[in-house]
Amino acid sequence: MSTLGPIGRLGRYTATHFRVVLIAWLLIAVVLGFFAPRAETALSGAGWETTGSQSVQARQLIDKNFKGLSSYGLMTVVYSPTKTVSDPSFQAAITNVERTLRADRAVSTVVPPAPGVSVSHDGHAAIVQAGAARDANAMVVAADRLKGKLSALSAAGVQVHLTGASGMWSDFNAANRSAMLKSEVISWPVTLLILLLAFGSLVAAGLPLMLTMVGLLAAAGSLFLATKIMPVSIWAMNFALMFALALGIDYALFVVSRFRGALFGSKLSAEEATAVTMDTAGKAVLFSGVTVLISLSAVMLVPSPAFRSMSLGIMLAVLFVLAATLTLLPAVLAKLGPRVHKLALRWAHSGEHRSARFAAWGERLWKRPLVYGAVALAVLIGLAIPVTQLNTAMPSIKVVPTSDSSRIGYQQVQAAMGPGSTGPMQIVASAELGKQAVPITQHDPGVAAVMPLQTSNGYALITAIPKQDPSNPAVGQTIDRLRAELPSGSVIGGAVAENHDLQAALSAKTPLVIGVVLGLGFLLLLIALQAPLLAAVGVLTNLLAVGAAFGVAKLVFQDGALHSLLGFQPQGFLDAWGPVFFFAMIFAISMDYTVFLLSSAKEHWDRTHDPKEAMIGGLAHSGRVIFAAGAVMVAVFLTFALSGPLPPKEMGIILGVAVLLDAMLIRLLLLPVLLRLMGKWAWYLPRWAHRVLPEVTFGHA
Repeated sequence: MSTLGPIGRLGRYTATHFRVVLIAWLLIAVVLGFFAPRAETALSGAGWETTGSQSVQARQLIDKNFKGLSSYGLMTVVYSPTKTVSDPSFQAAITNVERTLRADRAVSTVVPPAPGVSVSHDGHAAIVQAGAARDANAMVVAADRLKGKLSALSAAGVQVHLTGASGMWSDFNAANRSAMLKSEVISWPVTLLILLLAFGSLVAAGLPLMLTMVGLLAAAGSLFLATKIMPVSIWAMNFALMFALALGIDYALFVVSRFRGALFGSKLSAEEATAVTMDTAGKAVLFSGVTVLISLSAVMLVPSPAFRSMSLGIMLAVLFVLAATLTLLPAVLAKLGPRVHKLALRWAHSGEHRSARFAAWGERLWKRPLVYGAVALAVLIGLAIPVTQLNTAMPSIKVVPTSDSSRIGYQQVQAAMGPGSTGPMQIVASAELGKQAVPITQHDPGVAAVMPLQTSNGYALITAIPKQDPSNPAVGQTIDRLRAELPSGSVIGGAVAENHDLQAALSAKTPLVIGVVLGLGFLLLLIALQAPLLAAVGVLTNLLAVGAAFGVAKLVFQDGALHSLLGFQPQGFLDAWGPVFFFAMIFAISMDYTVFLLSSAKEHWDRTHDPKEAMIGGLAHSGRVIFAAGAVMVAVFLTFALSGPLPPKEMGIILGVAVLLDAMLIRLLLLPVLLRLMGKWAWYLPRWAHRVLPEVTFGHA
């Protein structure tokens, strides 16, 4: 045991100090668990903006100088198919809406409907505007509070619906929360069943769930504390839950299977088996966790509060799951000892670390690498080809369920006042420049109407109605054109401009994020494997899974394939935040499997310097773990695809397909084939690199 590395020594310490480790984690669970239940109500519903952008500047100016009548002000639609605004019951509904809005502390002012401005030409629809007295996140909370009260005012054939940005995000977040809950209810039993089949023991199968619960509890409490410093998107919690479950299962599968092989397959004591396990599998888990954190940290390059806080949420979950895997799990394993095989299935083999089936699969791949490799490559490239025609745009109203108030009101406004009426552009300039800006705006080919000029505190506000629906790319072109033509010092805002600016920021930052992830991923694999060619192959094969997953996404979400089965209306594009965020997530998960397979292969290479033993041994010792982990993740992700609004479906399909292809076609087929074809060159390390790189081994002497 004298040759143990730092992770092995940590494993031995936790194995012999169970009480200390348990008390430490109980303290973490109690302290952070106290705050965890408060996280969901404290998390923000907005943040989908570009920090420092022109549209955010416009919103701030409007909030300060025009009584909060900006993009996150409240828009309430009063509509009747049979009555007009002059009808007493219609007027009564408007009066009740105004009274309800004025009574709320988040409202700074209420603007009654005005003919020619916020009343439709036929008189069947009217809009009551309410200024924002709080920031964007608080206005979404206000929409949560008000939408039910306002809908309850519907009576006598007159409908009342809260819509606009605040109402849309309120409805979307509620639908998303419900979908996540439904997915959890479905995924947990499926996960436990797959884990039971993978481990063959109910006790062992419960260990990944222990890691998941600890990681999620700690991450949720940390997110609540983070809200005291900055706004944190509610999506951070959703993604933290998903990654805590995914990585908790991955890491526990790898460590527990290695522990059982060391304990039952040798004469080692439980403490010694734990130390050996952590010196090998624990080291691989550490490298995997660091690659996941690197991939997710790159998302923070996108200058958006929602993106940065979502990345933060996942990273917190990963950190806690990783810490628990390196400390709590080995302590529990050492304490359990042989009891880790309790409540076992009759056919389970507790000491079988090397899978005979995956060894046989490795032998088959070794004999006929070109045939199997060509099939895998053809499938992956064929699925990836559609990605060349992938279109992206910011989410449309179709992400909100059809029965929700904001979507009904949105459609009523468009039907009565035109497609661009739900996405007005708000131009802010000095009072003098505002007069010059009006005719320029009126003559723009993309503008349908310009509302009367408003002035306040030396500023002018011009509200321009585009000709197209807010999700139409032509609106973005109109915004860019006006920004080029309007007098210097003018800024264009409104929800449609905020979406346009965020999409532009995503397009600009996506190549940088991808480059950083690939570069740092390669560097970390190089350090772990001490093999430049193999590190490059590991990174490049990850891109195949990404390309194939987004190719499938193009067919499903842009072209509408399977939309009836999955229960959604295609938008004609993929949500713009998908490529950068899902790329980071797919790459993180793919690196998980890459590290598991190649660290096991390196262990065999270091011991034998035989490329065949490295390939077949690595596959035999990690294949079952990768297969089981992939099955669990696919099951979890696909549950998100079956429920809720469109973005969770995008997440479920894209990540589910990516994991399925990565685990089954790349890690268990293509990568072993490439190891076979590269032979000894896969493990070649130049002398200069040998001098520079720290020495890392995954074997235990």
